[in-house]
Amino acid sequence: MINILDGVDLVDWSSMGHAYGPADEVPLWLEQMASPDPDVREGAFSRFYSSAHHQGDVYSCTAASLPFLFALAGDPRTPDRAAVIRLLLSIGRAALDRDPDGVYYSPSGHASTPHADVVPQMRERVEDFVRHAADPDPQVRRATVPALGLFLDDADQAFARLRERLAAESGTLERLLVIDAAATLALRLPTALGPVTTWLATLAADSGLDADIRLAALVHRAACAPETIDAGLVPTATDLLQQLTHEPAPQDEIDAGQDDAGQDDCGQCTCTDDDFATAPATAPNRDVPPQLAAAFADLDRQDRVHAPTTELLTTLHRVLDTRLPERTALLTAQLCSLDRATRYDAIRMARALIDSWRGDHSDLVRLLADCLLPQDPYTAAEAADTLRQLPVTLAEPAREALAVLVEAHRAAHGPTVWASPHPLLRRAHQEAVTALARLGDERALPGLLTALDTDADAWRAVQVAGHLPQAAGELLPRLSRRLADADFARDWSWSDACALVAALRRLGDPAAVPALTAAVTASVRQEQWRGAAAALHALTRFGTAAAPALETVRPLVEAEDMDLRLAAAEALWALERDPTDVVPRLTDLLDTDAQRDAADILGRIGAPATAALPCLRQLLHAEDEWTRVHAAAAIHDIGGPAEAEVVLPVLLEAWEREDSTAKQVLECLRRMGPAAAPALPLVRAECARSRRSGGFFMIVEEDEALRRTALAVIDQLA
Repeated sequence: MINILDGVDLVDWSSMGHAYGPADEVPLWLEQMASPDPDVREGAFSRFYSSAHHQGDVYSCTAASLPFLFALAGDPRTPDRAAVIRLLLSIGRAALDRDPDGVYYSPSGHASTPHADVVPQMRERVEDFVRHAADPDPQVRRATVPALGLFLDDADQAFARLRERLAAESGTLERLLVIDAAATLALRLPTALGPVTTWLATLAADSGLDADIRLAALVHRAACAPETIDAGLVPTATDLLQQLTHEPAPQDEIDAGQDDAGQDDCGQCTCTDDDFATAPATAPNRDVPPQLAAAFADLDRQDRVHAPTTELLTTLHRVLDTRLPERTALLTAQLCSLDRATRYDAIRMARALIDSWRGDHSDLVRLLADCLLPQDPYTAAEAADTLRQLPVTLAEPAREALAVLVEAHRAAHGPTVWASPHPLLRRAHQEAVTALARLGDERALPGLLTALDTDADAWRAVQVAGHLPQAAGELLPRLSRRLADADFARDWSWSDACALVAALRRLGDPAAVPALTAAVTASVRQEQWRGAAAALHALTRFGTAAAPALETVRPLVEAEDMDLRLAAAEALWALERDPTDVVPRLTDLLDTDAQRDAADILGRIGAPATAALPCLRQLLHAEDEWTRVHAAAAIHDIGGPAEAEVVLPVLLEAWEREDSTAKQVLECLRRMGPAAAPALPLVRAECARSRRSGGFFMIVEEDEALRRTALAVIDQLA
């Protein structure tokens, strides 16, 4: 170790820092990266990434580590040289992410001079990268090849080395990495663009080459020279995709599910015991809320890539961008591929397209439904999960396929398949049942009742139970009992009570009023103000039918917690419909952080809230668009058509300045009727948009509702 890390003790590490403090531990981590113990090595890399390379940042200690990382990468005694090289390239890529003015920035946006020290060191060691790219160890070669496109400044040398590597490599992943590195080189160095794109075009057209090389060349040429994209790109890509013969996916990544010799005792499923073991059990730690454990499991699945061409096809979708018919045709080929890994990875890409773009996606949804095969629970679970997260209107074409899968599971594995001990089967069935329940289909009910009666992943059933109001007679007693037994001291966001309150509200059966009233009392007792507010909000769903709760609600309008006070005022109006006490209280809240919600409630009260109009008019001059929109909508809903002349300009100006206000503006325009006519050009422009509204925080269901509202406004004005 002394020879490999010669000089590490001469560095003044204590004068440097990382994300969590002084960098004294860095030399130890570097030493442990060469440990023969894999657990020690893993811990060292993990600590370096999380501290000295936190979220991609580069610190002075990160830059100071480079000579020693290069030494580790070049010494054959280092057990995992590929991991060291991957770390080097991660640091190098972060350093290349800089502002055009020449100042280096960390991913968090802070100016960072250590970045400026990294790139020169990377370029000084290009011969190391050239040597490692031809290393006998394929893992080392895979880790190194991208560096040839990133750090060699001699375009001719870099291009020559990459051509050499393509001729020398036989593995699919290695060859794809070479093509990708060549494209990176072309985009980085203008002098390389012409030669590389010409070479890529030649490779793509060479029928004597393997389909994976031709596909990679085709895609990356389009990425390097988008002006060359023509109508033949996608048909050629899909033809090459069909020709591909992938290497078998590792058993610990994707359920092969085709080996009869590995048939499990679960009946018609052909999943092996090892395959079932790959799916994480739900909430192995009782201290961790099962919803949180499941969320982390979902994140883990999102990082899995099963087919060698997946990253390549992702690039092609990015290049095609707004060409939705072409992207849909490409996804059709992916989802119909004979290769299961390609089909699986296409599910996530289909979801990304539907999430980002409007249009008729019914054909894609049907192809997702075709993935719901009982003999392939790994893929079926992913497809059902995607369908479950789509808005009901978009997922509708998959209804029957979901029902068929649910019934096939029950027929093959019995009525308690929801609680199957086999994790893959269990997840596939639960995802299908919950997706079917979100469609309001009563064929999901047996699975939900099994969950609620056996307490097997009951939280999943609770999340969708409210979508079956026709089954309230069966569901409401079970949900109410669970709510009565819930721990109201637990953090509300992850508590059982949170989902149970939401489910009872959605069911809409007034028989839930006693349970919700008790939930308000229990939440207040535990000082769970968010929980109490949520239960009060649920009570408003039942209007005057919830009047027996008034004795519990009325004192809470004096609560110190602002959200609880607001919820109590809203409930008080809903339960007794008397504005006398409620309107003054809500008017007072217009001068607080709760002003938008207070304005909304006053708007719902309507004409009886006329006394609040002067305060609402003052909010029309607020600094932010959102406050102005909420106030304008409330003024119209209280004052009626007479206020249209004042309200409309405020709404339209806010919408033009802040696109995310579209939903609230459109809903008010719909209520305004003919007075909204001047807004027609904006409304039509919204309907004509292909990309979904809402930006980074866009939710598909909300965008679908927004578009329906916009169409309703157009019809109304027409």
